[in-house]
Amino acid sequence: MVPFVKADKMHMNFSPITRRQTLRSLFLGSSLFPALLGELLAKDAAPGAENPLAPKAPHFPGTAKRVIFIYLSGGMSHIDSFDPKTKPAPDGDNGKKFLPSQWASKPHGKSGIEVTDLFPHIADAVDDLCIIRSMHGDHNDHFQATLGIHTGSVTFQRPSIGSWVTFGLGTENQNLPCYVVLAPLMPYCGSQVWSSDFLPGVYSGTRITSGPEPIPDLNRRAPSAELQKLELSLLDKFNRKHAREHPGDPMLDARIKSYETAFGMQMTMPQVLDLRKETDATLKLYGMERGTTSGFGWQCIVARRMIEQGVRFVELIDTGSSKNWDAHSDVRSHEPLARKIDQPIAGLLADLKSRGLLKDTLVVFTTEFGRTPRAEGALGRGHFNKAYSSWLAGGGIKGGTVYGKTDDLGANIVENGCHVHDFHATILHCLGFDHTKLTFRHGGRDYRLTDVAGSVVNEILA
Repeated sequence: MVPFVKADKMHMNFSPITRRQTLRSLFLGSSLFPALLGELLAKDAAPGAENPLAPKAPHFPGTAKRVIFIYLSGGMSHIDSFDPKTKPAPDGDNGKKFLPSQWASKPHGKSGIEVTDLFPHIADAVDDLCIIRSMHGDHNDHFQATLGIHTGSVTFQRPSIGSWVTFGLGTENQNLPCYVVLAPLMPYCGSQVWSSDFLPGVYSGTRITSGPEPIPDLNRRAPSAELQKLELSLLDKFNRKHAREHPGDPMLDARIKSYETAFGMQMTMPQVLDLRKETDATLKLYGMERGTTSGFGWQCIVARRMIEQGVRFVELIDTGSSKNWDAHSDVRSHEPLARKIDQPIAGLLADLKSRGLLKDTLVVFTTEFGRTPRAEGALGRGHFNKAYSSWLAGGGIKGGTVYGKTDDLGANIVENGCHVHDFHATILHCLGFDHTKLTFRHGGRDYRLTDVAGSVVNEILA
């Protein structure tokens, strides 16, 4: 039996303990844990503490509240999709032959916009789209151009567009990431595509893959939710004490918030990813079979469920840095890639519209650059950043319209060019931001998504 010792007889010297020592003591079953229990159960939130992910008001009322950003990795051919060029043309000065669209095209919808048969389902939704046929960027290589369409910079690492959006707007659901990336494979540049870079780490994207375990280690390892909550409360207490002693550490703030979000995700994310309550008609709309946990249809329906739960920015990446749209040897390799995404994207647009979500959800469809009008080899196309196509839908965009024009070869922009900075400025405008004022101070200067350029394309706004 342990003898009882009165407190006033005890002479003990206590030195401050670190977070690491406390956690080690906890997990080794020390008596320290019961002593802290009452204190942990008491609410100890610091008065006035700010949540960096709390919903924020934009500069002015926007027409969109959230974004679904669809990115095709490798460079989709504009000539074979949304800017058809079917007329023959003479060979170039270098002897390279002009390669016309390899798919037939025809007008679609009430707007009569011409789209090729590469995307028959999306073509049927053309009255909801604004097709921009005059996109152009700053680089002709995959890595730099991929960074350009995501961050606005082809030379330096910068925060991604999803990070800028969530930095500006916060999120509507604290139990889910503010920025989700549904990507089965890693794209060019890897996680830099969804990195917050010098913005606080809480605004980085969270990658989710398809399959039986979309998010690794999501399942709780503690014996009960109550014990896990207690453990996380203890960790949070010491994290915040450390933060007060070392103010201005964005990595620490991001770590603290990540623990909070991860706990909420264990409760909420399985429900979002559980498609069992989706009707057969809805699954058919996306071209899915019941029980499917992979494919672009799965990505699209999960994106819809994410935004329904308050996720601010969802990016869908169809494939990775190989076996993608980079059709150097044969542009007809586009066909199986298009087949995988065509019906799911059209289904997503129709589903959002039927639920009343399209009107305030901005859907973006883009790639890093187009492909050369003249052949590379017999049927291939090279990289082409001078002109390519993207489209926008919903969220205050004027549907059934075309902006910009290329010449008869699809080689030069002859009307209303749209640089990547203009594209980004327009997306931010739809969300209620003056792109010149959404800035962050870093390294002695103010940075923004559009750098020192960019103009809103007002002609495409509804």
